[in-house]
Amino acid sequence: MMQPAQFDAYLVRLGLGHLPKANEEGLALFQRAHRLSIPFENFDIHLGRGISIALDRVVDKLVRSKRGGYCFEHNALFSAGLAVLGFNVRPILARVWLVSAPGVVPPRTHVLSLVTIGDRQWIADAGFGGGYAPPMLLEADRVAEGPDGGRHRLVMDADHGWMLEREGSDGWRPQFSFSLDAVYDSDLVMSNHWTSTSPDSRFVRHRIASMVLPHGMAALQDCRYTRSSLTDKVDSEITSARMLQMRLSLVFGIDLERDQIAALNLL
Repeated sequence: MMQPAQFDAYLVRLGLGHLPKANEEGLALFQRAHRLSIPFENFDIHLGRGISIALDRVVDKLVRSKRGGYCFEHNALFSAGLAVLGFNVRPILARVWLVSAPGVVPPRTHVLSLVTIGDRQWIADAGFGGGYAPPMLLEADRVAEGPDGGRHRLVMDADHGWMLEREGSDGWRPQFSFSLDAVYDSDLVMSNHWTSTSPDSRFVRHRIASMVLPHGMAALQDCRYTRSSLTDKVDSEITSARMLQMRLSLVFGIDLERDQIAALNLL
């Protein structure tokens, strides 16, 4: 359970001077503020620190130390904040298809939140590094548009349950699939452990950061930097430690010391 002082610090981190209401509009406002304020990143894996999803540790890292994290950290913080606001919320696990190899069923390495408001259910996600979908009503084929103009929908997949898709130039592309099965703390610990330690995990093989912008997204994978909106995309290569340190600080809000930059072993 999130303590009052932790929640107050979280609101300051998000730049929110008032409490969102426990309704559809409040859910959208709270998720958007979180994604605009706290970066997605996996650097602690490569700095040898590991990833803890204990709430006190997550608050210390993402709120007090002004770092980022990946989905298990983001959504631990976000869902705890939703509970304080009075939302009925629980975690659900997902398979990420966006970066999976063709023909390979990916493991459940993503967590998001199922939120019940009245008699309707929504999915909310403060920790998907590959894009931004607003909170979505759990209803097939209803299209939701994000602030960057990106369009998302939920469809039913015969083998994998609910599938979140994003529309692109080549049509609708799967992002992740999920079921509504109960998820326990032990499930989250196991999924987080595999994601942060397995040599097959994308987060072990790559150094990754992303940041939601008011009308787009900035992303870093190893030395490749991209900044995109619905109508424009910039793609460049990081070529020096100084450039990497400055880009992380100015774009992603991640301040690493020079020795930490070196320990990432990118350059």
